[in-house]
Amino acid sequence: MNVLGIGGVFLRVEKIEELKEWYQEVLSISLEDWNGTILHPKSGNETVFSFFKKDSDYFPKKHDVMLNFQVENMEECLSHLDRLGIPLVKQVEKSEYGTFATIEDPEGRWIELWEE
Repeated sequence: MNVLGIGGVFLRVEKIEELKEWYQEVLSISLEDWNGTILHPKSGNETVFSFFKKDSDYFPKKHDVMLNFQVENMEECLSHLDRLGIPLVKQVEKSEYGTFATIEDPEGRWIELWEE
């Protein structure tokens, strides 16, 4: 068997229409009538599959999942979030792995934005 990549991310949500609008406005992810979309990665895009220890404080313990989206231009992304009044939940982090900014969706799920 050879795994080719992540086939999907599926979330249980309370308010589907509200979240669809938020993801469109904030992250430019348009969800279709079936409440999903297919993201077509660009060349150079990477998908990380990783485990965190149950007691990790990297993201809130009340959620078992954190989303991470790779972005093309972090400065542009941060300006967009600022224009929309979307606060960061952590300081922007820069490391050998790239630049990371973290926001949360209306249901409190953390979304990490990553520029390699």
